[in-house]
Amino acid sequence: MTEAFDGDWLDLREPYDAASRDFGLAVRLAAALPARPRIMDLGAGTGSLLRWLGHFIGRAQAWTLVDADPELADRAFETIADRAEAVGWTATWPGKKTLLVHSPEGAWRIEGLIADLAEAPDNLPLDKVDAVVCSALCDLVSRGWVERIAAACAARRLPFYAALNVTGNERFAPPRRGDAVVMRGFRRDQRRDKGFGGIALGAAAPDAIAEAFAAQGYTVHRAPSDWVIDRRAGAITEAIAVGHATAALAWERRSGAAIEDWLAARRSQAVNRALSIRIGHQDILALPPER
Repeated sequence: MTEAFDGDWLDLREPYDAASRDFGLAVRLAAALPARPRIMDLGAGTGSLLRWLGHFIGRAQAWTLVDADPELADRAFETIADRAEAVGWTATWPGKKTLLVHSPEGAWRIEGLIADLAEAPDNLPLDKVDAVVCSALCDLVSRGWVERIAAACAARRLPFYAALNVTGNERFAPPRRGDAVVMRGFRRDQRRDKGFGGIALGAAAPDAIAEAFAAQGYTVHRAPSDWVIDRRAGAITEAIAVGHATAALAWERRSGAAIEDWLAARRSQAVNRALSIRIGHQDILALPPER
């Protein structure tokens, strides 16, 4: 079973994801796509990448949202329709599993696919799409998984776009005693097997993606996409602190008391708008060689 995520956490992080992703790579991807592109979003969650990237594509487009969690898939469709209608666009349902969002530049056709990504690419209809995209996914997967995806994309000459891959550069401010042990435990947790056929890449993801696609003859573009979260964002700074401490406790049990003290202090700072966080990410766009 692959890693699962809570929909409320995905909703909480969405605006920070949107502010962090690199605009230049999105524009470059949009320019490389055909007139009416078909995009497959791996680990789509609640559909936040579609809601962001669709505007850069800026024309009629079709999306296949792939996720293992049926509840997240249902939430994705509901959220996409609600957000569309909130800005004055019409959302219609031509079929039980198909949503049409009628944007001023053309319709967005959206379908879902429930699939365990641990089995990818064998269980994906890659012959029916023009690009493969994902966000905050590749640090969870194994090197072998990335290499298989690269080979499958290369066989069909598909662009591959992976946003928000962690780099391992993180900073909680102000500094506090306990930062080092929490970061050490958290990084150990990032590298555990998360159900994708081996040790998760964690901070090695950007290099692993670049190497796998370069080996297939792709041109690889990279850009920083750090989360920069200031002290006014108390809800997400608290959630990040809790997530880091929870992960660290599983690996640094001898330091359990120190980690608990660290978390209590960080939660207090978050509530009092005194905690800011920077988490390093990198976006990657891999484009196939020209014919």
